Amino acid sequence: MSVNDILRRLPKVDVLMSRLGEESNLAAIREVLASLRRDILAGKIHDIPDEFALFQMVAEKSQKAAEFGLRRVINATGIPLHTNLGRAPLPQSVAEHVKQVAMGYSTLEYNLDTGSRGSRMTAVQQHLTKLCGTEAAVCVNNNAAAVLLVLAALCGGGDVVISRGELVEVGGSFRIPDVISQGGARLVEVGATNKTHLLDYATAIGPETSTILKVHTSNYRIVGFTEEVRLTELAKLAGYHDIPLIYDLGGGSLIKLSQHEPTVQEIVTHGADIVCFSGDKLLGGPQCGIIVGKSTYIDKIVKHPLYRALRMDKLTLAALEATLKLYEEGRTEDIPILAMLMKSISDLKQDAEKLSSLIVANESRFSMEIVEAAGQAGGGSLPTEEFPSFALAISPTTMPLHVLEEQLRQWYIPIVARIYKERLLIDIRTVLNEDFAEIANAINTIFGEACDEH
Repeated sequence: MSVNDILRRLPKVDVLMSRLGEESNLAAIREVLASLRRDILAGKIHDIPDEFALFQMVAEKSQKAAEFGLRRVINATGIPLHTNLGRAPLPQSVAEHVKQVAMGYSTLEYNLDTGSRGSRMTAVQQHLTKLCGTEAAVCVNNNAAAVLLVLAALCGGGDVVISRGELVEVGGSFRIPDVISQGGARLVEVGATNKTHLLDYATAIGPETSTILKVHTSNYRIVGFTEEVRLTELAKLAGYHDIPLIYDLGGGSLIKLSQHEPTVQEIVTHGADIVCFSGDKLLGGPQCGIIVGKSTYIDKIVKHPLYRALRMDKLTLAALEATLKLYEEGRTEDIPILAMLMKSISDLKQDAEKLSSLIVANESRFSMEIVEAAGQAGGGSLPTEEFPSFALAISPTTMPLHVLEEQLRQWYIPIVARIYKERLLIDIRTVLNEDFAEIANAINTIFGEACDEH
């Protein structure tokens, strides 16, 4: 049969529509027919599927189209702040508060005491100043926006002095030199990649200098023959010249997680005038950029035209306030990211054993064992810290390893695991306890079907 003969046998769109009888299937029908034409012309298929198979293909396309693009997944990679998977999951109480705000009207810019217009930042600012020990605070949609806004508001047209060892690039080719330029300021590099001295900063400061910028290398670490200026010394130098000391912290932890990771409070105590950090990394809240510091500088930042373009929406504000309240109430154990990062190795092993007990073992289909694993925090945070963990290592015998990984990824609640040394690893550190049953159900189902097929 020639290619043209096969193509002529393809049913027309209106014929399939009349048989399926649902307008919602139109796009799916067109996609299926277009895909079949491509495969026929490429010589991949030599006959058209029967009517039942066609209907099934259309049904699968329709179901796929009905799914949301942004969906919940189960993170079994062992990386808590997995950027591709949305970084920090919100605490249960935070999600519930966001739901209440989202489903009705709110006090976004309304003062209940006076019955007049209020500020959307009032509540969050009160929490941040209390927790961070600063005079004022303001928030925007992410930390990149926070740095850009601060530089535009405080440094536009002036020189920004920064160490060469801190010209950081983060995800998406976001580079500090580019941000300084976009903020309308001029970059003045001092020191060397591995060593910068106080004299380097002092020599570079002149009449056009608007600020000293300190960038925490949160996504890498320079070790060996290195030296950097202590923050307290930079603060004295900035104060002597009456210019602000701006600190881009990046991760933004409010509790001590590592000796290499300063907390926001430490940076403030050591003399930084303005500190910028993320809300969805080590803080464990929603994506946002938080700016805390002296009110004289925060006032200028809020009045800059860019602020309105970069400000947070009501749902993010609700999530951030609810997260900050957990810190104030001493309930940090309710913040998933902190719970994951601080979970003991013995608890992780117990959880691995619990998950393993839910999976029906069958050596004819797969082998499984609990193994030691290790991962990092992710999200450009704690770059030299390794977090030991335990994982279920699965080796299938009834299917290729990549097929198992794909089937878990295509599960109705996608399960994202990783392949390491010819085994599929389900790292326990990032798996929520309430998802154990779903993972077990997926594995039991997949291998049950595989067993029946073979």
